[in-house]
Amino acid sequence: MFSKKRDMDMCSGPLFSKMLIFALPIIAMNILQLLFNAADMIVVGRFSGREALAAVGATGALINLIVNTFMGLSVGTVVIVAQDYGAGKMKSLNESVHTSIAISIISGLIVMVIGLVFCKPMLILMGTPEDILDLSLLYMRIYFIGVPAMMIYNFGAAILRAVGDSRRPMYYLVISGIVNVILNMFFVIVLHMSVDGVAWATVISQFLSMVLVMVCLYRSNNIGIRFIPRKLRIDWHKLKEIMRIGLPAGLQSSLFSISNVMIQSAVNSFGSTMVAASSASGNVEGFVGTTMNAYYNAAITFTGQNMGAKKYSRIDRIAKICTVLIFATWIVMSGATLFFGRSLLGLYTSDPEVIDLGMLRMKVLMVAYFTCGVMSVFPGLTRGMGYSISPMLCTLIGACLMRIVWLKTVFVWSPTVVTLFACYPVTWGLAGIGQVGIFLFARHRIRKSTAPAAESAAQVLVSH
Repeated sequence: MFSKKRDMDMCSGPLFSKMLIFALPIIAMNILQLLFNAADMIVVGRFSGREALAAVGATGALINLIVNTFMGLSVGTVVIVAQDYGAGKMKSLNESVHTSIAISIISGLIVMVIGLVFCKPMLILMGTPEDILDLSLLYMRIYFIGVPAMMIYNFGAAILRAVGDSRRPMYYLVISGIVNVILNMFFVIVLHMSVDGVAWATVISQFLSMVLVMVCLYRSNNIGIRFIPRKLRIDWHKLKEIMRIGLPAGLQSSLFSISNVMIQSAVNSFGSTMVAASSASGNVEGFVGTTMNAYYNAAITFTGQNMGAKKYSRIDRIAKICTVLIFATWIVMSGATLFFGRSLLGLYTSDPEVIDLGMLRMKVLMVAYFTCGVMSVFPGLTRGMGYSISPMLCTLIGACLMRIVWLKTVFVWSPTVVTLFACYPVTWGLAGIGQVGIFLFARHRIRKSTAPAAESAAQVLVSH
């Protein structure tokens, strides 16, 4: 029924090797994305100065806040497409694909307008230092022009990953990323542009990745996910299913971003040097976090397909494999990050004060980064089973609310850089414990709901 050339059968055979094969291209894709983002910051930091580096870094939390609510809908796409694919429902699968692409176009335009209208007052509200405010505003206004393309690419990549193809999204990101780096150097070094140069390079590369993924879907041999322009419409039943899973995930990301915006505001209070240090350090730390994110994608896709195929026993094995991968990644990558930290930060800037402050942040976060992995990956297991509200509430209370409490109490009592950044591992740990508990509860509900069916089947076999 389906083309299997690039798609992966997640419902039979060995899990560990298949999850690694699926996750590795996503890890490579995410790391490449970070490298390309790092190239933005390295080029602008080296050739346009500390203020330009801080200006680009100061926008990250705010951009994520505006984008993530709608980007979370792509999580709904992964789950619904994976379940349709696992169940072999080709017509339903095709409806899910076209509804998802329609959602991506509409939401991309909405986010672009919101970003262009509200970026200035929100930057001011965050207390962005005066010496980088204009540069940050310029960067954001250009960046949001490319958001519709970014949204379409992410939904298209989510569709491909949902049927087991994690390689082609990586290939397209490599191509667009190389173009991004080349344009960065051309605009900043040759044309002597500043943050506007790296922003335009990002926009152009985003439109290129969008074109590549849409051409892929248009020419796909898998008729279930093939994009046919005349079929582009919203199926309201599918929209409801996608929203049921994706909206809580998007709200979770948005609420998480709100807490990060508050932390960024606290970072801003230490001045542009601290902003530059936190931005560079956060970019380096992202290589660990983005690897964990690949396990989240593997968890949600494998769980979704096995739920669709009614192979519930494999979900426990998926959870165990994810846990092993989280801790192995933390030990290896966090250790390497701390060992090579000063050299890595030196790529972004030659300012010794920025490097010292960046290392301070790294030491606080890397010591307990496994808690971030647990908090990030386990919601993928739960959402793959169809539960999305509980993980959102857990993140809201364990991470977002507790960060606000931390900033309003502990940080007020001891307003130091270490106290500020300590709120990350503390809240990761609280949210992580909650996410594990929610997964176990959801798994118990699945077992309980399928027990009567299994018992009836057994009775039928006995009677024959």
